[in-house]
Amino acid sequence: MRSLRLFALALLFVPIAGPGVALAAPKLLPHRAVYDLSLEQASDRSGINGITGRMVYEFAGSSCEGYTTTFRFVMRLETDEASRLSDQQTSTYEDGSGKVFQFVNKMYLDNALDREVKGVARLGDGETLVELSKPEPRSETLEKTQFPVQHMKEVLAKAESGGGFYQTTLYDSSEDADRVMITSVTIGGPKPIGEDEAERSAAAPLANQSYWPVSIAYFDPTQERGEALPDYEISFLLHESGVTRSLDMNYGEFSIRGQLVDLTMFDETKEARDCAD
Repeated sequence: MRSLRLFALALLFVPIAGPGVALAAPKLLPHRAVYDLSLEQASDRSGINGITGRMVYEFAGSSCEGYTTTFRFVMRLETDEASRLSDQQTSTYEDGSGKVFQFVNKMYLDNALDREVKGVARLGDGETLVELSKPEPRSETLEKTQFPVQHMKEVLAKAESGGGFYQTTLYDSSEDADRVMITSVTIGGPKPIGEDEAERSAAAPLANQSYWPVSIAYFDPTQERGEALPDYEISFLLHESGVTRSLDMNYGEFSIRGQLVDLTMFDETKEARDCAD
């Protein structure tokens, strides 16, 4: 299962504007978001009886300081044969220009470290250069793309300019950190938070912000397109500050629901306040 950074989630889009129209850079705000996870649906073939868990995502930084994210995804999966506990932990740093992306990804299964992927990716002249130090030293040269924070800035610019459908690419160091994913994205129109929304209380700090419904399908570029199915799909509600909620993570044979249960908006640092994003 690939990681789900919201961003990283991380996670996205190319802005569309008419000739001569300049779009302001989105202002991503520092925050910590906590989500409860549950099984939404599972086919008989999946063998899954239940999923419970929690996801915590924390974001900070600015284009002057660079951006840091920490992400933890703890999930218990119940099948007829066993109960397994997975704990995915990710820390990243992306420089303000979107040219350098450092990452450490750890996966624990039943409290034992199963794998660790650590490295740095840099945008070069028409390519993305990846240097891994774990699980073993190796280098990868991939097509030129973008990293998660620039991706998120683009989705917000795209949403603010009218939304719609388009395709783009993303490198987020998922799995073996050796692929650039193709994404197909759909963004709906802006909406205010409704009085009867289940997440209204948790999303109280966002009461004055509009949100956009977003869905993204992720494709492996090594597979034939045409009739190819996505590796997975994610739908969520995206607020103008970069906060996401009402997550729906669809893996084909099963899907997981992520409901926002706690949100803390942090004060910006002086460097961030003084920075011209």
